[in-house]
Amino acid sequence: MDREESFWAWGYEDRQLDDERRQQIAEHLPAVVGFAPGDAGTAPTLADVELAAPRASVPTALADVLTTSHEARVRHTYGRAYRDIVRGFHRDFASAPDAVAFPTSAADVVRVLDHCTANGIAVVPYGGGTSVVGGVECDRDGPVWSLDTTRMADVGWIDEKSRLASIGAGAKGPALERALEAKGLTLRHFPQSFEHSTLGGWIATRAGGHFATLYTHIDDLVASTTTVTPAGTIATRTLPGSGAGPSPDRLILGSEGALGVITEAVVRVRPRPSFRARATVHFKTFSEAVDAARTLAQSDLHPSNCRVLDEREAALNGVAFDRAVLIVAFESDDHPLDAWLARAVEIVEGHGGEVQDQSASDGASTWKAAFVDAPYLQSALVSMGVLVDTFETACTWSAFEGLHAAIVHDVRDAMKRVAGTGRLTCRFTHVYPDGPAPYYTFVCPAKVGSELSQWAEIKSAASEALLANGATITHHHAVGRTHRPWYQRQVPALFLDALAGAKARVDPKGIMNPGVLIDVDGA
Repeated sequence: MDREESFWAWGYEDRQLDDERRQQIAEHLPAVVGFAPGDAGTAPTLADVELAAPRASVPTALADVLTTSHEARVRHTYGRAYRDIVRGFHRDFASAPDAVAFPTSAADVVRVLDHCTANGIAVVPYGGGTSVVGGVECDRDGPVWSLDTTRMADVGWIDEKSRLASIGAGAKGPALERALEAKGLTLRHFPQSFEHSTLGGWIATRAGGHFATLYTHIDDLVASTTTVTPAGTIATRTLPGSGAGPSPDRLILGSEGALGVITEAVVRVRPRPSFRARATVHFKTFSEAVDAARTLAQSDLHPSNCRVLDEREAALNGVAFDRAVLIVAFESDDHPLDAWLARAVEIVEGHGGEVQDQSASDGASTWKAAFVDAPYLQSALVSMGVLVDTFETACTWSAFEGLHAAIVHDVRDAMKRVAGTGRLTCRFTHVYPDGPAPYYTFVCPAKVGSELSQWAEIKSAASEALLANGATITHHHAVGRTHRPWYQRQVPALFLDALAGAKARVDPKGIMNPGVLIDVDGA
């Protein structure tokens, strides 16, 4: 039986924090972040939510795939960004779609897009609904339909010889992995949203996954894609590599539903790993841990995990206190990894690291549990009057020190202005030979009723610091509506014109996820 997901908070209803756990958090929070939580009120129920009447009727020809039910519209209003959770908690679903389509095939998608193109109805592709950048919300004057892809989730075929699998874009992580496990295979792509997000969503947002080095993004695992656009279908050829001009798959990767609806993909799979090795390493300073991570990233050892936590991040997640932490791990389906781990240990010890006794407290396990639970904690903290959110980026190793100093200064200053105090932490989610992907968490007291303006000022300070210091506005969270102003300053203007030209060709009426990435004239 399917578990029920929350309509306003992250994840499953049965995983929401109970009163006992909330009380424990309230007692320990001052010691970790320096302030006590408050009380923002009680959590909403579906019955609490009021919606405006739909602005477009359900045509008879689409009655088999379209609904205007209250619950479906509520559940497809938002993703799971801090702004979304706050508005959901306070029962604000003003931007709910007018209807929700549940296609079961590419042919169904064609029918929906044809009708919406002819009638000026915006279409917002919706997979697992885990966007944290406003990627699935569309607040506009005209009618909006959400298009849920999760009923297009079948595994078409598995080619064990070529290690390829054709999978419906609506397949969520657990179901996808179960299908591959039957053949002893895995996609090995585990974003934090793994349980709830879809393959199509990963592709549309260029999601970051399990591997901290080498195969860091879904980009590396996609062999071909099929995308239905208002102007027709783009189906690419499955090849191990090609030099035949610009890659059409690269146009689809990261397109965020602005060009069309991804309906299926052929992905590169691998045997499930049977050999693993890992170590948790403590450092006296964050800078020592950073230097060790850089050497590991440039060593060609290619660890599957190379997470760095600064002292505050380690303490916030109960991994260590007064120490920065580096977690390094290797995995393989082919060979033991003792030699790889031994060399990694030599490297980190050369930078002042102290390898912990794995028979004692296992920092890697503690971190993994905290990582999975973090979104549930965020939802609970919203109800406790705490503002907590994250942002991530990537930069060169040479740029990191200056970037980090600017972020620490500017974000702390913004938190002081809007909340009086706050805590900022940093970790590395991925590392490359030429630079890290830092991931920041900020926590401060929320003023009930002013949470969104507080958040906007802090988010703006962080985003301006990223661009001013040569970093990207996002490494793996995507652009959505939240990052669009900075995205359009980051990329070359001529490229934006070219992207607008591509959108105008495949989506001439501008109905596909308007407000994301780029708009076209007449939208």
